[in-house]
Amino acid sequence: MRTRIVVLGGAGFLGSHLCDRLVGDRHEVVCVDNLSTGSPANVEHLVGAPNFTFVEADVAHPLQISGRVDAVLHLASPASPADYLRLPLETLRAGSLGTFHGLELAVRKDARFVLASTSEVYGDPAEHPQPESYWGNVNPVGPRSCYDEAKRFAEAATTAYRRALGGDTCIVRIFNTYGPRMRPGDGRAIPNFIHQALRGEPLTVAGDGRQTRSFCYVDDLVDGLVRAVHGTATGPVNLGNPVETTILELAELVRRITGTASGITFVPRPQDDPYIRRPDISRARAELGWQPGVDLGTGLAATVSWVEQSLARAVPAGVPDRPTTPRGGELR
Repeated sequence: MRTRIVVLGGAGFLGSHLCDRLVGDRHEVVCVDNLSTGSPANVEHLVGAPNFTFVEADVAHPLQISGRVDAVLHLASPASPADYLRLPLETLRAGSLGTFHGLELAVRKDARFVLASTSEVYGDPAEHPQPESYWGNVNPVGPRSCYDEAKRFAEAATTAYRRALGGDTCIVRIFNTYGPRMRPGDGRAIPNFIHQALRGEPLTVAGDGRQTRSFCYVDDLVDGLVRAVHGTATGPVNLGNPVETTILELAELVRRITGTASGITFVPRPQDDPYIRRPDISRARAELGWQPGVDLGTGLAATVSWVEQSLARAVPAGVPDRPTTPRGGELR
């Protein structure tokens, strides 16, 4: 059983939900984040818990964590197109230097290291659904390459540490994940559609809307990460929902759940935007005993409810805030 766990990128959307789960499971959690895309608001409810510590730090710099560490989870990176297109160099540093620093911390502490990679390593796939054995179809110099190639490098670095130094590592490839705490300006389809619908604005669908994604609710995804931490799988292992949905179907479902009168507006698709996306999760079932359980309608209803409550409180949840502690400081 892992007892003291470092979560890199722990104040982000996915990282904060992971911290919630680990704190709830009574692990001691050290949350590290530079707040470039994460927010103190995502973890403020954990501050004061005896088993939670927040450290404001950038993974692009060496990590100094005192005391015992049993596991390191590397989720530190801009993850939405809006963020990594705005922060391309920071994204590359998080995937390269950040991965090295996370691995070095894990090796130094004799801890398990779990890399949160991405389905974007598959690019615009020529194989469908995507198994872990597929090498991908990625444009190394396109606008998305700062994210795609950073994650591919991170996987190579993690594999090299395992082979060269015997590191206890695991690579998980995360497919589209959604839920509470996604920012209004996140840029991804689900938060975009929900906020547009609630404001009575047209839902902006890229292209003809026939491109597909596979959407996994955040609680399911976090459960997969926790199983990866406690298990022995080395990966890569796909984590995602194998139910495929077109973007146009997603927009219509959001319209139904919100009850909006908003219409749909079609806009150009971004360059290198993948046309299809669906994980083969056979390996996750076999090696982690994992599969998602929340259907898209249920997950979207919970997400819409959270957004409505956030808007009612007039709190811009998830928007990066001014740091609340001195740089490099800790907050309990």
